[in-house]
Amino acid sequence: MVISLSLEWFAITLSPFCTATYDQCGSLLLENTDFNMKPLFFRSLFLITATSLVAILSMGPASAEAKLGVGSKAPELKVEHWLQDGKGFFKPVTAFEKDKVYVVEFWATWCGPCVMSMPHLAELQNQYRGEKVQIVSISDEDPEEIKEFLKGENPDLEKTFDEITSAYSLTTDPDRSSHTDYMEAANQNGIPTSFVVGKTGQIEWIGHPMDLEEPLEAVVKGTWDRDAFKAQYEAEHRLEETLQEISMLAGSGKFDEAIKLIETEMANTDSEALKANLKDFRYSLLLSSGKVGDDVIAYYREQIGNMQGDPMQLGQFAYSLIGVVQQGGKAGPLVGEAVAALAPTVEKADAETQPLLYNILAQLAQIDKKLDQAIEFQTKAVEVSEERQKKRMQLYLDELQSEKEAK
Repeated sequence: MVISLSLEWFAITLSPFCTATYDQCGSLLLENTDFNMKPLFFRSLFLITATSLVAILSMGPASAEAKLGVGSKAPELKVEHWLQDGKGFFKPVTAFEKDKVYVVEFWATWCGPCVMSMPHLAELQNQYRGEKVQIVSISDEDPEEIKEFLKGENPDLEKTFDEITSAYSLTTDPDRSSHTDYMEAANQNGIPTSFVVGKTGQIEWIGHPMDLEEPLEAVVKGTWDRDAFKAQYEAEHRLEETLQEISMLAGSGKFDEAIKLIETEMANTDSEALKANLKDFRYSLLLSSGKVGDDVIAYYREQIGNMQGDPMQLGQFAYSLIGVVQQGGKAGPLVGEAVAALAPTVEKADAETQPLLYNILAQLAQIDKKLDQAIEFQTKAVEVSEERQKKRMQLYLDELQSEKEAK
């Protein structure tokens, strides 16, 4: 019996700015590459490969073409409930006034990244207070539910959410008309999402509110290059479609086609960050498909070297190798090398994590046909487990010992 570990446990190194799905808090999302982001350091090897198909299905099929984009005329707002108004400074907005700048942001009380963005939105609104800039944040929840949420406190700032959001216009629109006019029309599947409406009433920028500072400043100053951003924005969306296609191919076992598509995308992009992420994805698919050539081994040996001394990253990598083998792939000498790198680091991990890491080591040793070593690791897993976990760990240890006795 192999102890099952959740993928979420190994996803802890993912960016805190991952967007949450609008309809399902906590759903796994395909995290698209930002052309301006730094290369992501080796995620759980097959996290993208294993979960991207699930993520795509949870998002639903991509729409043919967005009706609302950068440069489009911003739809009027039809918000039902205005809960905060900047302490009387702002009036409800329907039509956008000429020469004013607006931020239309979509959020929800259950969305962690949305709540994390609130102090930043308040800071921006205070910065531009009196400069014809208004931030309008729109939920679709019941007003009473939001009022209850606002009573809660942000422990870092030691302020209630009511105090924090009092700087800008916090609203809710339960009939979701604004959501339809903006989020659905722009093919935006996750929140928080912000739309900057410029002085001419056109959409200037679409993105995460934590990235608002630079574009908002440029729009206010009149130095924003909308055409350049539009080209980047559209390129990113084309990339999203390509990544979805790659994931669908990989999910259906068409690894060769998926790899070829990645290589085409790598050849067509000038973004070094994107190339780095696509390179990671390509090698993960090669390993998943059992194509463990010298180049694949060399690549992952380098990755193991980069992770030396880090039990969490090595644990992610080792767990991913188990997944490859369980799905019929081959990991070759990487199995033994992962064991050699991870084993000395386990005691650096916290007490809750140690039994899981020893269990991973036991599974790898079993794959490597080293039953004595597997039994040794699983014995440690049992020893360091809490009582509720010991029974499950013991079941796998019994299985290993039975396998040895049968030989």
